[in-house]
Amino acid sequence: MVKKDILYTESHEWIMVEDGEAVIGITDYAQHELGDIVYLELPEIGDEIIFGEAFGTIEAVKAVEDMIAPLSGEVVGVNNKLEENPEIINKSAFEDGWIVRIKISDKKQLDDLIDAAAYEQIIED
Repeated sequence: MVKKDILYTESHEWIMVEDGEAVIGITDYAQHELGDIVYLELPEIGDEIIFGEAFGTIEAVKAVEDMIAPLSGEVVGVNNKLEENPEIINKSAFEDGWIVRIKISDKKQLDDLIDAAAYEQIIED
């Protein structure tokens, strides 16, 4: 499933922009490829995340992967429910499974993100 009204990265993060902030998660495709998610290492409120760098780790039965920051900014919200219930991402990657909310520090980085049609092309190949 690919939601039409949000942005994506080629590394399978999704981004929903609202009032200068971005809500970030991993895509339904990514959670499916990883399998059952068992642990997340999350940033803390106030942390700075840097475009292109790891901002946390996601551990699943099949693999451990870094979550790559699609934008730079200050973490203003963290989905703490995922610490005790990481499987929420498997059940609801786009809604309840959001990971962090950041205050975007460089809006030009939004130009590097892709739309739903481009993301669908990536996962179909």
